[in-house]
Amino acid sequence: MINFNYETDFKLSNDKGISEWISSCISNFSFEEGELNYIFCDDDYLLKLNEEFLNHDTLTDIISFDYTLGKLISGDIFISVERVKENAKKYGQSFERELNRVIIHGILHYMGYKDKSPDDITAMREAEDVCLKLGNY
Repeated sequence: MINFNYETDFKLSNDKGISEWISSCISNFSFEEGELNYIFCDDDYLLKLNEEFLNHDTLTDIISFDYTLGKLISGDIFISVERVKENAKKYGQSFERELNRVIIHGILHYMGYKDKSPDDITAMREAEDVCLKLGNY
């Protein structure tokens, strides 16, 4: 089950379509959908989580808490809408495309994808692109 929660004025325009897309990405990689909670927030909200749980004093676009068991994908994914907007401008992407990339990025971490080394980043981007192509939302 996929739940969308909002700690800011932002609201997804097509939560049903996004939910179906996330489900298709999960099954495309041969995983099962468990309990997934997306929490959309602002920079301040996410910074507090970053400091409290990860001891990082930096802004970020996403923090995910992974509760996955085997192939059953579950977790809480916090997304800073402010950071996604800034990154969309920075990378020359539409807000929607950047948001969808971040939405699926957390799921891919739950599947074992990493983003620390250059090779890991390349593999993560390729997996994100596979999922973005599945989108019909």
